[in-house]
Amino acid sequence: MARPNPRYESGVERYGDTWVYESIVGAIPGIDLSDLQAIAIQLGIFQTGVLVLAWYYDLWTAVLPGTVAVAVAAVGSGVMRQFGRRTRRLDLPEPYRRLLFGSSIEVVLGILAFVALVTHLFVFDPRTADPTLFEWLFGPDPPIPVVYLTLLILWDLCYRIGTSWWAAVVALWRSWRYSFDAETAHRLRRLDALNVVFGLTQLAMVPFVLDRPVLLLAVGGHIVAVTVVSLAAMATLRVTAAPLEA
Repeated sequence: MARPNPRYESGVERYGDTWVYESIVGAIPGIDLSDLQAIAIQLGIFQTGVLVLAWYYDLWTAVLPGTVAVAVAAVGSGVMRQFGRRTRRLDLPEPYRRLLFGSSIEVVLGILAFVALVTHLFVFDPRTADPTLFEWLFGPDPPIPVVYLTLLILWDLCYRIGTSWWAAVVALWRSWRYSFDAETAHRLRRLDALNVVFGLTQLAMVPFVLDRPVLLLAVGGHIVAVTVVSLAAMATLRVTAAPLEA
């Protein structure tokens, strides 16, 4: 039987044992949001922004890709909160939990992905595509508020993607380094599967980059990589033999 984490028996999430996103949400004074409430607020703010700017600047062709991006990011938020909470409930090796949450590597990976994406959009794409992705979405002279909101949503996506990739890599290291009782192993495999599900939801973005080979390779490569690494972590997870009863 899986042992509960004694540090989490009260249900209080300790800083250093959370994703950066969870720490920010949890640090808002006087507010204790459920997963559904947090996701609803995120969806409401971003989707309202997409619709209002589309109406004001007559950019209705950008609503569908914008809505898909907002939805995928919201799914990522839900997965992160569920993944983090379920992980903390298990009594897992401290190095694994510290590496997963305390290192904040997911932020670094998100920044690297975002910088690469911005470089592609504003340097590589104008040199190789006609029209560019931004021109296709927003016309030859994109309004500044639209670009601002777009980059904000793309950062949110990149952060979720960085978190997903880091969770997969650390899971593979965990499976190589440690063994667990059968119940804990079962729950860890379910967490790895949850990460795969989030990766697969990103397939919704593929139709919008089919004619953008670099972006298509980046999105498709990430989905395949997370899926393969997570499945490898699930397959190599070692189960400790139950002690024989006297």
